[in-house]
Amino acid sequence: MTQRELAMLAGAGSAALLAAALTFQALGYAPCELCLLQRWPHVVAALSGLAIAVVGWRRSLVALGLLAALAAFGLASYHAGVELKLWAGPQHCSGGVSGLANMSTQDLVTALQAAPVVRCDQIAWSLFGISMAGWNAICSAMLAGIWAACLRRRNRVGGLA
Repeated sequence: MTQRELAMLAGAGSAALLAAALTFQALGYAPCELCLLQRWPHVVAALSGLAIAVVGWRRSLVALGLLAALAAFGLASYHAGVELKLWAGPQHCSGGVSGLANMSTQDLVTALQAAPVVRCDQIAWSLFGISMAGWNAICSAMLAGIWAACLRRRNRVGGLA
């Protein structure tokens, strides 16, 4: 497999993860704020792969794809940790309403009504005990490995573009 094909494969992998996320959303699994945030790096990686398909292998595009896959891995890992209660997530999507002791009943009702319905700290779906965020982290790590291999192989072949 050429470096160009390898980069296109990595970009297609990100596009497939985006398609899976949209499929789950169409099936009624509403995304939380962290779920939506995790999609953006995959958009960048998929577009990097598409650009490589159009203009050919470019070191800058491969590096961009690698950085995007690493960002997707980082965001998905953070989200999985929030779901597993390893660390706190953002207050506005992890359910916390701060300052309860100082709130009037009306303020509390207003705060609860303004709270988002989809929580970042609850697992909506899992397979083999791994949440969607967990699977995204695993797949993003593999895609980052493909992008890195594409970059390393090109360096070993000796061509800079």
